Amino acid sequence: MSGTESIEHWDVVLVGGGIMSATLGVLLSEVRPDWRIAVVERLDEAGLESSNARNNAGTGHAGLCEFNYTPRRPDGTVDVSSAVRIGEQFATSLLFWSRLVEQGVLGPPEAFIRSVPHLSFGSGTDSVAYLRARWEALRDHPLFSDMEFSDSPDSIASWAPLMSEGRRSNEPVALTRTAQGTDVDFGVLTRQLLSVLEDRGGAVHLRRQVTSLRRRGQAWQMEVRDRGTEQRRRLRTPYVFIGAGGGTLPLLQSARIPETRRYGAFPISGRFLRTDRPDLVAAHRGKVYGHAEPGAPAISVPHLDLRVLDGRESLLFGPFASFSPRFLTRGRLTDLPRSVRLGNLPVLLTSARDNRSLVTYLVRQVTQSAEARMAALRRFVPTARADDWTLSTAGQRVQVLKKTDGRGTLVGFGTEIVTSAGGSLAALLGASPGASTAASTMLDVLAASFPQRMPEWAPRLDRLVPSAQTARESDPGRLTEEVARARRVLGLAPLSTAPRRKE
Repeated sequence: MSGTESIEHWDVVLVGGGIMSATLGVLLSEVRPDWRIAVVERLDEAGLESSNARNNAGTGHAGLCEFNYTPRRPDGTVDVSSAVRIGEQFATSLLFWSRLVEQGVLGPPEAFIRSVPHLSFGSGTDSVAYLRARWEALRDHPLFSDMEFSDSPDSIASWAPLMSEGRRSNEPVALTRTAQGTDVDFGVLTRQLLSVLEDRGGAVHLRRQVTSLRRRGQAWQMEVRDRGTEQRRRLRTPYVFIGAGGGTLPLLQSARIPETRRYGAFPISGRFLRTDRPDLVAAHRGKVYGHAEPGAPAISVPHLDLRVLDGRESLLFGPFASFSPRFLTRGRLTDLPRSVRLGNLPVLLTSARDNRSLVTYLVRQVTQSAEARMAALRRFVPTARADDWTLSTAGQRVQVLKKTDGRGTLVGFGTEIVTSAGGSLAALLGASPGASTAASTMLDVLAASFPQRMPEWAPRLDRLVPSAQTARESDPGRLTEEVARARRVLGLAPLSTAPRRKE
């Protein structure tokens, strides 16, 4: 081992420099400005893995357009409870970011968030009927009050010209549209939040790899390697949060957390078709979500998105699943086999047995031809030409597996909070809707980790970031006013409250 070994004492150590750690760090600095808080990130810059704009869809998930949050019941009606809950969680994030902007501590909002309409796409008689039922179930809620439905070719052509051109006139098609949708660069936002933490005395350590994590008495001790100098340090802290994306489960296993025995993990990487042609980009000004294929995981819902990457507008369509055994974009080829233990092997085997449709889907995706990918795109853009689109690889996602009622299930919706050792360690497992719910999820982490302190902290937290429960229980008119104000502060399109239907 090169370098010398030293020990550092911290009140809080946050592992992973993504949106979750950045949000939690700012919240803790608000309620305990005297605590010494450190963020440990293995890469050269924060926000480069799942938070990076190239590794996620950038959708400000608010339940506006995603079908997997609004399942159809057997009687044909639509259950919108998950969409409403996510809408409340995203409203919490908007309020949090806007209040930091109002305080003058967060960087310019136009650098990380912008208005981009969110649309849902139904094609075929059954899909159009479902889309209409979904709209009818959502339109009276204040967070969805500006949603419009149309099955009129003229309206559809005005909302999504690129999707309308060349489409067969006898094909039943419908869209819903809401102007309050957003495109969020969570990588930029992460770095702005970490800058707030540093201004308040926190430390952000880049190029630091956590190689082990162990409980030592009343504290956690971790071994950290500097990836630049190879110097090794020991960090001791009474509280650890692991928000390391795909790297979370291996760290929990390293810490010998008994709760992890019921979890397995399977990595899925994504690819998108992308075009930068100005005329195509000009003809599609929104994010349009459709239906996932049977057996596809929630993170594989097809969508055609307007994105702003490095200041340049592009269109992305996908995702198309591919396979890599890495748990992180810059992970190791041995990540998957190293995660298999005697304790979680039954979970993996049971999940493979009970999710054959997912296995079939992945095999079909991995072996998919370029012509098949273009055929999928043409269901959204009938006139798409292969020469205009290139295939690019996005980030890694780890599909978390667990056993529920004897069956292997996927943690494909929402985020699971794992706590251990009396709440002195907390970690996140899960995927969609992920980053969009960071503020609400981190409030849940605080409640699970510091239950005895929350009565003292709650008033101060509520002024900065009212919880999703607070949003749910508040007067609808007041919630609408607060969200409208947050949108003004963030420079977003005004919140309309007049539901309409275009014929």
